[in-house]
Amino acid sequence: MAKVLYEKDGRIGRITLNRPEVMNAIDDDLPGELAAAVAEADHDRDVHVMVLSGAGKAFCAGYDLAHYAQDPDNKITQEMPWDPIQDFQFMWANTQAFMSLFRAMKPVICKVHGFAVAGGSDIALCADLTIMGDTAQIGYMPTRVWGCPTTAMWVHRLGPEQAKRMLFTGDKISGVEAARIGLVLKSVPDDRLDDEVEALAGRMATVPINQLAMQKMVINSAVEEQITRTQRLATVFDGITRHSPEGLNFKARSEAVGWKQAVRERDMGTFDWTLNRPINPES
Repeated sequence: MAKVLYEKDGRIGRITLNRPEVMNAIDDDLPGELAAAVAEADHDRDVHVMVLSGAGKAFCAGYDLAHYAQDPDNKITQEMPWDPIQDFQFMWANTQAFMSLFRAMKPVICKVHGFAVAGGSDIALCADLTIMGDTAQIGYMPTRVWGCPTTAMWVHRLGPEQAKRMLFTGDKISGVEAARIGLVLKSVPDDRLDDEVEALAGRMATVPINQLAMQKMVINSAVEEQITRTQRLATVFDGITRHSPEGLNFKARSEAVGWKQAVRERDMGTFDWTLNRPINPES
């Protein structure tokens, strides 16, 4: 079964992340299938705008930790000594697949319901315009341990101080808050999300493709060199986070108690990943 669906709907290309049983978690195949769907829409002379969404209960819950954190046989953690170039090649390919949304000639609207967290936020923030439901949540919790957002879109959308607030805590915020601080275009009541996205996509689809492409290229040119430079550093650091003492402790904890408990301890701040033990609230 395809993990990313593509459907042409008049002047709109509809791209849907399609692993609903795991809230569209990212595995080895999903990034490449996403880039292929973007390329198909971008090369279709009838398609003016793309709409990216997720099937099921959420947009995307990030990387599939049941495999990447809990399973010892995966592509993003290695036995030590660690080969940073092997790691970089894999994660850089994923990052560039997500960035196909940014680099496509045609505009992309991302519709976020449920969650766009961890690697899922990487995908959502690579779109040109992101619209969230009010109760949807976005954040990059792995900045607490075991991750650095490789697309580095937080600072480019928010500026340094707000980006630091999000990435120093790993907090999730609602669509309402994300819109308030300028992370996304807007937030609307959940039951109006589809209508809001359709109205914007329909309006944009009345503009000639060449006009849309030129405006997108002009705006992107103001930031794309800086983005590429930042992404290279972020992708290197992402590999380091997974092979640091704390990262290896998180991996071992996930294998020992299951990734759900390890993630809960990470997000609640109840485990000391440096000392590899629960935090005593009285200490």
